[in-house]
Amino acid sequence: MDYTMEESTFVVDESRREVVGELMRDVYVWMAGGLALTGVIAWVTANSPALLGMIFGNPAAMWILLIAELGLVIGLSAAINKISFLTAGILYTIYCALNGLVLSSIFLVYELGSIAEIFFVTAGSFAGLAFVGTVTKKDLSKMGTFLIIALFGLIIASVVGMILGRPDSIWMSVIGVVIFAGLTVYDAQKIRMLMLNQETVNEGNMKLALLGALSLYLDFINLLLRLLSLFGKKK
Repeated sequence: MDYTMEESTFVVDESRREVVGELMRDVYVWMAGGLALTGVIAWVTANSPALLGMIFGNPAAMWILLIAELGLVIGLSAAINKISFLTAGILYTIYCALNGLVLSSIFLVYELGSIAEIFFVTAGSFAGLAFVGTVTKKDLSKMGTFLIIALFGLIIASVVGMILGRPDSIWMSVIGVVIFAGLTVYDAQKIRMLMLNQETVNEGNMKLALLGALSLYLDFINLLLRLLSLFGKKK
């Protein structure tokens, strides 16, 4: 009797472990795919005078891209329960592609070797932070709330600086690194806890995995940009 109960419990635990593992793989596959797409499009755009002229030659074009990106993130997050997984995947892919157009500017500002170096530093740091967030037993929800409030403050300060024509200070970049490093840990834990509540792999939790990938994608990109602003070698 006892053996049967233990065996049943083990089977349930093993089944749940497989579901969590598959969903977590989906999260990081989507994230890595998005980063790869962004990188390729940024590189192609940076080497196309026609595309560069179209995007950066007209200030309105950049604002349209930024507004479109913001709309996609908000729309995808708000409508995730109403749209299909295929639609969600297409919207995510479009967002990553548009972000590649915007981020092509880093190839014009920084040396290629410096970008590659900072990318690998970011990747290593991100992997370590995500691992800590995944395995830690400490509840990070309070830290996450504080970081999100700090992020809004940073965004407002950046927008004001953009309007006034003032570039971000070195301290804003340092604060940005701290915020996005913390958010990486927090998001990794939040995604892990969310997946632990899933009993089977279905369209609903696959969409949740896609949203998790978007969160980590944004953490990675912003961490990369802040580190580039601090340590990147400009042309």
